[in-house]
Amino acid sequence: MAAKKTSSAPKPSGGVYAWFMKWIMRSVWFALFIAGCRWLDTIKDRWYVLDPTSLHQLSQAAIAAAPEPNDINFMISYIVNNLTATYPSSIIAVNPNSSEWVLSNAGGAMGGMYVIHASITEYLIVFGTPIGTEGHTGLHTADDYFNILVGEQWAFNPPNLEMERYPAGSVHHLPRGHVKQYKMHEGCFALEYARGWIPLMMPFGLLDVFSSTLDYWSLYHTVRVSAREMIKNLLLGKI
Repeated sequence: MAAKKTSSAPKPSGGVYAWFMKWIMRSVWFALFIAGCRWLDTIKDRWYVLDPTSLHQLSQAAIAAAPEPNDINFMISYIVNNLTATYPSSIIAVNPNSSEWVLSNAGGAMGGMYVIHASITEYLIVFGTPIGTEGHTGLHTADDYFNILVGEQWAFNPPNLEMERYPAGSVHHLPRGHVKQYKMHEGCFALEYARGWIPLMMPFGLLDVFSSTLDYWSLYHTVRVSAREMIKNLLLGKI
């Protein structure tokens, strides 16, 4: 007796309709994400504690008070002491340990970095080198203010073919979304303040480790100090 053949109807796979609905939902979630980011960008100012004008004045005061024009150690101590006296520790966390220097490679430039403050919307560091360096500023989601403490910084901003020069006591403002070539001529140190979305700046400061330097020790300390300071500020409610 021949075996009875059984036939079953093919199960619907969804086909084009399922594929279409999947991409509709992805597009909706993506649009909501973009809308959320744009909304956060409109209110980020409420989380700023530091301000560029006061920091520029503080930099100039540190230069004026220094016993020698190139005494960067005195200037750093002056700045940090002023910040800790001005801003209560219940509002903002400031790192007073000026021995926490780490090498930094970014955009072709190399120097030393001391993180004074790091949060989601602001960072304040001292960056520089006694032997000079140059490179690309990077394209950032934050406004960047270089307050020159020692030496001189040069910049090139096409189509303006003349060199921009920033001596000690001046401030070099790089608006977000702008790029330049810059050089810290011979020896130069600066108090660098950025306000905007700081975590989005971090790939610029870290990726050279993987593409060229392989300096994982400096990478570790950069991430350790930055993450520690951001967490301390988040615990204070400082975004």
